[in-house]
Formats: sequence, structure tokens, C-alpha cells
Amino acid sequence: MSEQRFYYNDFSTYLRKRFGCKVQKITLDGGFTCPNRDGTVGRGGCTFCNNQTFNPAYCHREKPIREQMSEGIAFFAHKYPEMRYLAYFQAYTNTYDSLSALQRRYEEALSVDGCLGIVIGTRPDCMPGDLLDYLQRLSEQTFVLVEYGVESTCDATLSRINRGHDYAVAVDAVTRTAERNIPVGVHMILGLPGETRQDIMKQASVLSKLPITTLKLHQLQLIRGTRMAREFEEVPSDFHLFTLDGYIETVVDYVERLRPDIVLERFASQSPKELLIAPDWGIKNYELVEMVKRRMRERDTWQGRLFVG
Repeated sequence: MSEQRFYYNDFSTYLRKRFGCKVQKITLDGGFTCPNRDGTVGRGGCTFCNNQTFNPAYCHREKPIREQMSEGIAFFAHKYPEMRYLAYFQAYTNTYDSLSALQRRYEEALSVDGCLGIVIGTRPDCMPGDLLDYLQRLSEQTFVLVEYGVESTCDATLSRINRGHDYAVAVDAVTRTAERNIPVGVHMILGLPGETRQDIMKQASVLSKLPITTLKLHQLQLIRGTRMAREFEEVPSDFHLFTLDGYIETVVDYVERLRPDIVLERFASQSPKELLIAPDWGIKNYELVEMVKRRMRERDTWQGRLFVG
């Protein structure tokens, strides 16, 4: 099979086609909290969550947004001087504040030279109509991508991980956002406790019915200091932690069932070694991507091969 053959829609190609240049996301901490931590929805957060696993060295909430952006750009600019950037509001729930406060943060990031747009990570139960109105207007001037942490399509799983909402809430948020012609991304975790292989494969088909633009996948990871880590210590038999080969095979099976036009942003997450309990595969994300491509080549398969519309 030719190396040029289509295997899946990758995010870097999507951005290059959209902007005509190399684009890098700059992770920002806007100083937000989460309704699943402050008592609005719940306390303690999702059982898997430790936000220390997300932020790069230049990302500190005590710094102004403009400073975080500038430091992030400086981190990449020496190697790629022609690169342009997207402001990525990632830590916690980045739509969880007053509309005026959100506007100030978003527009401060957009004011930095070289910034082509924003990516906003949030929960599906934190997207009010007035904010969507604003984001729709903003998207007519610059690039806007909203990423929802959906994590699972199974309500029993969402309850078990203390997510604080059901799948219907995610469907509603994704649909309302797409109706405003705003690109929508979703984030899913493969291997959550209680989910079978059949559940995971069904998830790919269920997600494909949503009007999503991008998709992030990552393996279940046990992170120190989380409730899920304590649950694993108490009842390890409740958990299936993927081997590297098993995960790659699962990802390929999953991608075969996805709608062909969905853009795949990532297949795995790489948490800091000092926080990671398991699984520790000892590889970088780019190495795993190459392994997925190689396995797709070996199996002579591609995104959407088994998709049923």
C-alpha cells in the first residue's frame, strides 16, 4: 500500500488547510474553576481528574493571559519562526464565569500578535445561550473551536465517574453549538471502569451521529491524588488498563467505525511521569501515532471503513 494513502483525518492537516500555515495551540490557564468542584453540580470533581497533568511549564493561572500567550509563543517561535498560534483555554471549565469576564479573557488572548483564534475547553453543561450568541459573533471575525469533555456515551459510566451530567446534555450542547456554525470538538476516554469492548465500539458509532468537527481520544490513566486512583487500590478488578498493543488495536477498531470526515486530534494522553500510576508505556505521543498508522497499514484499513451512516 502506498504511504500516501488516506488513513485518517489528522488535526495538523485540518489546520494547515484552514490557515495555510503551521499552527500551534498555546495552552492557557484562565483561572477558572469547575461547577463539579465548587458545589454547583458537585464536589471533588470527576474521579479521574487532576489538572496538574494538563498544563505546560509556561502556563500558570497567576499570570495574565497576554503574558501566558507571549511566553508560549516564545517557547515555539525560535524553532518555527513562521508558525502562527491558537489560544487554547484548557484548564478546568473555560466557560464557567460571567459573560463579561469570559469576553475579557478571550479577547485578551486574541489581541496577541500571531494569534489566529481560540479553542475553548469546557463541559457540556456550561454553555448558556448568551455565551453561544457571543461566540457565534466572534466566529464571524476569527477562528473559534469549542471542545466539550464528553468522556463517555454511557450514562452509567458518567454517573460512576461523578461527571455531573448525562449524555443527553452533551448531545444538546454539541447540537446547539454546531447550529451556530461553530466547529465542535469532543474529548473521550477509552477504557473507563465498567465499559466493555462492545461499549467502546458502539461509542464510535454513537458519536458519529453528532455534528462534531474534531475528536480527541485518550487511554484511561490512573493519576496520583485522584479518587479513581483510590478506587483502583481498593478494587483493581474493576479496571481494565490497556497494554500498548491492546490500545493500538482498540484505536484502529474504533477509527474504522467513525464517520469519515471527523478530524482526529489525538489518540492518547501523556501525563507527567511523577503523577502517572498506570499504564506507563514509556513512549511519546508521536511514537504512538506512528504505531497506529503502521497498524492501519498492516491491516489495510482506514477511518470510516466500517462506518454505517
